[in-house]
Amino acid sequence: MTTDTGNTGSNPSPPATPIKRVATASLIGSALEWYDFFLYGTAAALVFGPLFFTGDDSLTGTLAAFGTFAIGFVARPIGGVVFGHFGDRLGRKSMLVITLMMMGVCTALIGLLPTYQQIGFWAPVLLVVLRIIQGIAVGGEWGGAVLLISENAQPHRRGFFSAFSQVGVTIGFILSSSVFALVTLLPDDQFLTWGWRIPFLLGLVLMLAGLIIRMKIAETPVFQELQTEGKVERYPALEAIRTQRRSILLTVGARMAENGGSYIFLVFSLAYGSHLGISSDVILPAIIAANVVQTFTMVGFGRLSDRVGRRPVYLFGAIGVVVWAVPFFLLMNTGTPAMIWIAIIVAVGLCHSAMIGTQPSFFSELFTGKVRYSGLSIGHEVAAIFAGGIAPLIATALLAWAGHFWPIAIYLAILGLISTIAVYCAPETASRFQTSTPGSGRDHNSANTGRIGESV
Repeated sequence: MTTDTGNTGSNPSPPATPIKRVATASLIGSALEWYDFFLYGTAAALVFGPLFFTGDDSLTGTLAAFGTFAIGFVARPIGGVVFGHFGDRLGRKSMLVITLMMMGVCTALIGLLPTYQQIGFWAPVLLVVLRIIQGIAVGGEWGGAVLLISENAQPHRRGFFSAFSQVGVTIGFILSSSVFALVTLLPDDQFLTWGWRIPFLLGLVLMLAGLIIRMKIAETPVFQELQTEGKVERYPALEAIRTQRRSILLTVGARMAENGGSYIFLVFSLAYGSHLGISSDVILPAIIAANVVQTFTMVGFGRLSDRVGRRPVYLFGAIGVVVWAVPFFLLMNTGTPAMIWIAIIVAVGLCHSAMIGTQPSFFSELFTGKVRYSGLSIGHEVAAIFAGGIAPLIATALLAWAGHFWPIAIYLAILGLISTIAVYCAPETASRFQTSTPGSGRDHNSANTGRIGESV
């Protein structure tokens, strides 16, 4: 397969890693890193409240645990700016290696933390510090993993191949949920004493596997071109904020339904089920099944975006969140496993999948090559604060206040409307970047093009 390098100058770009190998490496590395990040959300919903905060399993303890969950999202833009800056200056690959090491070590350390009963106040303090470092690491991870594929892929297949970076996110969630589901089978006293620690300690082993894979991948052709032509920005993050504010804002808006909705469907649903008296043994398998479905549908939606455009596919998902907000909770309220499975699979496998499968190609095409890592990461991670980071916290607070799902459904629908408006206002990027013929060697997502982001 010929790989478009994006070189529009007279000198040929250095050889690139084959796109299938790049997609595999990005997928596996992302899966391992997001395993670590999602693991915290599951633990926050099930065990962190009683172990690190109030000493019981009330909504108060869950609120406190979700508060530390949100802190990780607040830290993500820091990682986006820092790693985006150095990713645009030093390369995508090296940043992906560093972020994976940070995430793996922090996850293992969480598994070794003493509880509130053992060291009191210092237990939640240390938990928060490690969560902040996790947030910084994952804030720099996503943009690099996306660009590793999108800057290697041919324009007419970018949506398809780029979606594999998101498959890594989904597999990470499946892994974390599956491992946690297994340890919940232990007797309660063993689970709360040492069983919950096992998934976190596995993070160190997975980190080593991910490092071996990522070290073997070459730098992207687009960054190689920037270096060859001396077009590396000195302060790419500042340049992205100065020249591509509109693209950053569109990225933030488009993520509200995707990111906020996903953490309500995948994380808050565990706390909501507990409130209804539904065992996590019922909800966790449904979440895992939904992510298995999404693993396939997001690639399909990415491929569809190559054919019909990024905006129509993304709009399908955002509008779907609005439409599904009330039915999701009505089905959850039945307490019937089959209805719960339908609620979560439709929410995740269709609505969320249409957005997350289209994101990598859509968002990367909004920015120019020389500041793409920075612009992409800043927009993506700023949204994480106002969407996924606070969504479980807000949803839990609304449930504690109203004792009913209606305020949460309205909140979910508002997130969907915000994303619908943002995507409607965004340009269609696929038509601009697919003007090259397959195999022509001219990629309009190169270091020298991408005028969308410069039109601000």
